[in-house]
Order: sequence, then structure tokens, then C-alpha cells
Amino acid sequence: MIDLRSDTVTKPTEEMRKAMYEAEVGDDVYGEDPSVLKLEETAADMLGKEAALLVTSGTQGNQIAVLTHCRPSQEIILEAESHIFYYESGAVSALAGVQTRTISGHRGAMDPHAVRDAIRGVDIHYPETGMISIENTHNRAGGAVVPIENMKSVYEIAQMHKVPVHIDGARLFNAAEAVGVEVKEFAQYADTVQFCLSKGLGAPVGSIIAGSADFIRVARKWRKRLGGGMRQAGIIAAPGLIALTKMKDRLGEDHANARKLAGDIQNIKGLRVDNQVETNIVVVDVKELGVTSQEFVAKLYSEGVLAGGFGPTLVRFVTNYDVSTEQLNQASKVISRVAASCQ
Repeated sequence: MIDLRSDTVTKPTEEMRKAMYEAEVGDDVYGEDPSVLKLEETAADMLGKEAALLVTSGTQGNQIAVLTHCRPSQEIILEAESHIFYYESGAVSALAGVQTRTISGHRGAMDPHAVRDAIRGVDIHYPETGMISIENTHNRAGGAVVPIENMKSVYEIAQMHKVPVHIDGARLFNAAEAVGVEVKEFAQYADTVQFCLSKGLGAPVGSIIAGSADFIRVARKWRKRLGGGMRQAGIIAAPGLIALTKMKDRLGEDHANARKLAGDIQNIKGLRVDNQVETNIVVVDVKELGVTSQEFVAKLYSEGVLAGGFGPTLVRFVTNYDVSTEQLNQASKVISRVAASCQ
């Protein structure tokens, strides 16, 4: 099978597996795991933040940010199709007791003026604005990069109103690679940042949340409350460190493969590439074929290609470390053959 469902499906490299086996470990709840400490220090330095914390997943990292920044009855501002709103099972209300105020963005980027207008004034009828979240890259916008200038504008508005900004940066290293800057250039315009080790960076598990030392101190307690206190977590941190220090430099290969795949698909009758491909996500509309996304995905599966439904007629393909250029060429042929069979 050629698996283009997500970059979460990558398997750990041999170097990662060896690092897991040889990792120096301790009890991380006691703060004694040297491999975890090294990973957290490295991540904080890369992001330009004082401290960082290893968490089990991107969703846990995002929820810890909401729980740490906000109080029950407050409101968070975020883009209308952001991951926190769309894919985290309503956790912000279930866990933090906050409500969402969504803003429809352009390719994942919220208009700073709309953000300013959404920040609540002083009125006993209104919830207080507890946090602003920016997703970068933006998944449902097809892996779009939210521009640094946009983030800067939103951050300056947030500072004026004393509202913290959080980046859901599950694929933030993809954004940095696409723009050609260090990841801290994005992170400087937020109080806290979450990114995944287990997506394009290829680690088997784990995410990082980073911010001030005071924020991480409180976040650590929230991680414990959520059942995320791990013991000899160095076996997770060791491959995570390899992902962070060695795998980020190859993300451009995934981006190039995504552009190639998009170019191939654009020439297939009945298919239309629905997004501007900036990173490693290609969204394809199959509407002209007269089939649903589920039907098209099922036909691909029968031919040995895995993809994901992304809407009634939208199909998502995500390039990743485990799919070679040769396999991508094969996938393009399968996609073409399946499209022809639907004509």
C-alpha cells in the first residue's frame, strides 16, 4: 500500500529505533529523565522560548494551552475550520469550560481587524476573551502557511488587549521550511506554541508545548491532571530528538513531492486540485466525476493507494517520509486510472 492518508503514518527510522533502545532514562514526573530534558531544552531553544514540555499528542498540547491560559466561562478566538474547533471533540468546553468564537479566515489566516473586533469589551453580558489561537500550517486550508506578517499583526492586537496567543503548530516546521526561515520567526509572535514530533518530522509519538518558564510550570500540572505524566519517557524523547534535529531539514522533499503530485493530478480529466499547494497536503475535488469522496477513496484503496476523505467531494493526499518519488509516480497512475473508471 502507498499510504498518503497523513504524515502521521510514518514509521520510525532505524536510527530512531536504535535511539529508543539505547536511551538514557529516568522518571520524568520527577523531572529526572535526561533524554526528555534534552529534548525539551532543544525544542525551547529552537522556538526561542524559555521552556518546553513533552506531551503525548498535539491535541493534549492544545488543551493544556487552553487550560493554562483560560478560566472557565471565558472564550477563545480561533479560525472557523481550525483543528482545535474541528477535530478535538469539543474538548475546550468539556475540559476547560470555555466557549469558542470562530472567525472565517482566508487560507487559514484570520483578518487582524476581525480578531480585534472579536475581542470582548468590558460588559457583564459577555464572556472574557481568554486566548487567541492560530493554526500554522492550517490543515483544512490545505496545508496553507499563515504569513508571518499576519501573525505579527494579530499578536500586536492581542498584546494591546492583554490576551495570550497560542500557535497550534502541529506542522509549524513545514511552514518554516516553505518560507525558508527558522521556526522561531513564527514562534516569536505567540506566547505559547505546540508542535507535533509525530507528523512530518517522523517520530513515533509525542508533541511539544513551549512558552515561558511560568507557563510551563502550570502546564506541567495540567499534563499530570490529564493523565499525561509519563515515567521513563526517554524512550519516546530519544526518537523525538532525532526528529527535531535531523528530520526537519528534509521536509522540503515532501513539499516537492506534493507539488509534483498536484501537477500530475491537475492533468487528469475530472479532477481538480482544490488548494494552493505550499507544503505537503494536496486536496482534490472529485465532483466532476459524479462520485463522492468516500467512493473515490474506496476505489483507490482497491488499487493499493490510501487517501482520506476531506468533505463530500474532497479527497486529501499527504506526502510523507515513507512515500518515495517512485511510489508517488505509481500513485499518480493509480489516481488517473481510477478517475478514468468513473467517467
